[in-house]
Amino acid sequence: MLAVVERERSCLGRSSPYTADMPARQMMMEPSGGERRVVVVPKKPLQSSVNQQKLECQEPPLQEPKKGAGRRRVRGKGKGGSSAQTMAQSHVEHIGLDVVAPPVSTKGIGFQRRPGFGVVGTKCIVKANHFLAELPDKDLNHYDVTITPEVASRTMNRAIMAELVRLYRETELGMRLPAYDGRKSLYTAGVLPFTSKEFVVKITEEDDGLGVNREKEYRVAIKFVARADLHHLRQFIAGKQADAPQETLQVLDIVLRELSSKRYISIGRSFYSADIRKPQRLGDGLQSWCGFYQSIRPTQMGLSLNIDMSSTAFIEPLPVIEFVAQILGKDVLSRPLSDANRIKIKKALRGVKVEVTHRGSVRRKYRISGLTSQPTRELIFPVDDQMNMKSVVEYFKEMYGFTIQHSHLPCLQVGNQKKANYLPMEACKIVEGQRYTKRLNEKQITSLLKVTCQRPRDQEMDILQTVQQNGYDQDPYAKEFGINITDKLTSVEARVLPPPWLKYHDTGREKECLPQVGQWNMMNKKVINGCKVNNWACINFSRSVQETTARGFCQELAQMCQISGMEFNHEPVIPIYATRPEQVEKALKHVYNAAMHKLRGKELELLLAILPDNNGSLYGDLKRICETDLGLISQCCLTKHVFKISKQYLANVSLKINVKMGGRNAVLLDAISRRIPLVSDKPTIIFGADVTHPEKGEDSSPSIAAVVASQDWPEVTKYAGLVCAQAHRQELIQDLFKTWHDPQRGVVSGGMIRELLLSFQKATGQKPQRIIFYRDGVSEGQFYQVLLYELDAIRKACASLEPNYQPPVTFVVVQKRHHTRLFANNHKDRSSTDRSGNILPGTVVDSKICHPTEFDFYLCSHAGIQGTSRPAHYHVLWDENNFTADEMQTLTNNLCYTYARCTRSVSVVPPAYYAHLAAFRARFYMQPEIAETPTSKTTRTINGCSVKPLPALKEKVKKVMFYC
Repeated sequence: MLAVVERERSCLGRSSPYTADMPARQMMMEPSGGERRVVVVPKKPLQSSVNQQKLECQEPPLQEPKKGAGRRRVRGKGKGGSSAQTMAQSHVEHIGLDVVAPPVSTKGIGFQRRPGFGVVGTKCIVKANHFLAELPDKDLNHYDVTITPEVASRTMNRAIMAELVRLYRETELGMRLPAYDGRKSLYTAGVLPFTSKEFVVKITEEDDGLGVNREKEYRVAIKFVARADLHHLRQFIAGKQADAPQETLQVLDIVLRELSSKRYISIGRSFYSADIRKPQRLGDGLQSWCGFYQSIRPTQMGLSLNIDMSSTAFIEPLPVIEFVAQILGKDVLSRPLSDANRIKIKKALRGVKVEVTHRGSVRRKYRISGLTSQPTRELIFPVDDQMNMKSVVEYFKEMYGFTIQHSHLPCLQVGNQKKANYLPMEACKIVEGQRYTKRLNEKQITSLLKVTCQRPRDQEMDILQTVQQNGYDQDPYAKEFGINITDKLTSVEARVLPPPWLKYHDTGREKECLPQVGQWNMMNKKVINGCKVNNWACINFSRSVQETTARGFCQELAQMCQISGMEFNHEPVIPIYATRPEQVEKALKHVYNAAMHKLRGKELELLLAILPDNNGSLYGDLKRICETDLGLISQCCLTKHVFKISKQYLANVSLKINVKMGGRNAVLLDAISRRIPLVSDKPTIIFGADVTHPEKGEDSSPSIAAVVASQDWPEVTKYAGLVCAQAHRQELIQDLFKTWHDPQRGVVSGGMIRELLLSFQKATGQKPQRIIFYRDGVSEGQFYQVLLYELDAIRKACASLEPNYQPPVTFVVVQKRHHTRLFANNHKDRSSTDRSGNILPGTVVDSKICHPTEFDFYLCSHAGIQGTSRPAHYHVLWDENNFTADEMQTLTNNLCYTYARCTRSVSVVPPAYYAHLAAFRARFYMQPEIAETPTSKTTRTINGCSVKPLPALKEKVKKVMFYC
């Protein structure tokens, strides 16, 4: 996990939906080298039957052509970068998509229009952290900015522009107060007195390496570009135009961020300060800073300013000696550093900015480039051109009267390697306001989560306080541009959907169950389809668990499985095998072979594994070997649970074992009685898909895609899963459909969708006649690319089974990484909240704060446990099944009660949740990098990127919910 709890960034690139270099709807792409350009063009509105229209390849104009321009270009690259664009492009030609009614997007394709509003459920009022923004009636003008010499730092650019405005506002700028994005764009309310002008600005700046202040001259050229069109924005909000005018939204966003950019530290779309709330220590020299997220969004009620609380990790502004002591422990400072500790400190301090403290009021700042290999007392350096040498200790004593106390510690190296400057650690303090960008350890993550975990009432108060502190009514930039922001949370009409009835086995005392406030239990119930476990074994990797304890635990677990409705043999095939974690591969193969030998050809069905509480790589190694090498289903249990045998824990583990072994825990009563609209009437398959990306800093690791699909109908509860590795930070799922040439068979089709469709057919005896596809982890800027590419892959996978086989598809994006929060209208009314003070599970909102025209809704399907619940945001991008709002919302909410691992409704629809679990599991399949010969054939190339494939899942594992 990165050091940002709010997780505002998308999986690819920046989070801002309104940056100038990122067209939000990049559907028309122009190949180089004279290839034809493909544009997706809608024909007529969708009817009830499937595939009535196709997307045609034509060339309508993208924009007004410039003189002499032979080709028209789309500006910038989308979030996925050039590789994603190329892949989307290469598949556009083959798509046959059905298109929805106007207004039609100028980008060639419109997302699904809202089919109406939902009415099912108990009506209530909730408050949302959206603040209504009144649109200005002034002209908004865009100017291009060129600063010479070029500056990489946005902060420096802002300083230059601030000085320019200070010098010239009352003269050349005609009293205008411009808003600046820190890069190339400047915006004004009304025109400047010129169309193009160059200014000279002098700035005093500090050299990070030498700590010297220097005055530098910059030339700033400002040139008129265009007038932002507020009419189009009003038309879009009114539902009369399909495309959001991104440029206009960007202007308004920059205007409202301008003042905060000057007051606070800006990171992504959030602002942080040590003054918003007292920083809390996270350990190892880090502290959490509180801040707020801010974004302007077009909604049904008009323009909305979305404000949410946020926290992230900063380096604590400590004396460097104290920082080192926090990382290594106090006693370490009394003796010279070991090589290992020196490297640890060097990594922690490299790139960190410090200021000197040994020169009174002179607090020069430097950036650390390294650490000396020798202790300070051994360091000497030339003091003049004659190479006369002096020790660092002597120099500091003579020059500054500063006696170095910790001369056994190394010095900080600042500046470049050619002319290294030495600074004693004890003479330096870390400069405040430096964000920590590396990975947090478990203890720091726990501490950060404690800080960010706020009860709903407290979070609501903090948001309101933030809005008041920001003082938008007094903001000179908001005033200049005529933007008014209300200081009240938006009241929204919501509905609480009823929970679904669940069906359990008829032999239990309770055959049916109606969950209460998003939860229930297994008392007096038996799983609807219990699995049989005759042949199992157990490995004990924990030194502290004695054999008798392990045996007792296994007996209790076997008994709980039987109580829950499974057939579970009380005795293992072979005695419990005790071993050490470092022997994991040898032990697994020994137990597997010993069991298979004793079973004489029968399968070893299940492996129980007792792990130490802190087990490092053991868990991942065990799962990789079992699932990709031995074809063995495993269930791991931590030592703490083995000693403290709780009935609740055993019940939860038994639920996991049942689905891993191919059973079902519960099903929707409406599924059994064939009453689910657009699912029960004909064979329907529900997919879930997700891509997980490596953490920041892991520049070479692949991204991992996972797709799961229901394998039973009408129950839709069993989900088989497939995983694949793909190019680093690639969001489009590459292996949904693929073809390759086989010397014997010719062109062969494959891919995850095709394989899951075939396994559905094998399990149910029929091909799916309807597809519902829940796609997780896609940000707004990627909607078009993902829809085009992945819908195309679904189409091709279907056609590869049978030429005219094209079942209707509904494609829904699931988003959790957004900043909309819903609060109870009255926190004192216990009937309108759950026990944690959050809104009730089943609360759905599809009006006011949702998209002006498209089919989206917020659904809080789970009961809160601690903190403020985050509703899931569902956006139906494509719908050939013609779901009504009620049908889609009810289906999604009801599915949330079918999650196999617990007796609670969950916060995201289970297929998306399962895909996330499967992708996370597959990270363990990537073996540590070992040196390979240049002729190694273990990698494949996708779009110029070399990706090492994951080891294949064994057939037995693929068919069951191994990832649970």
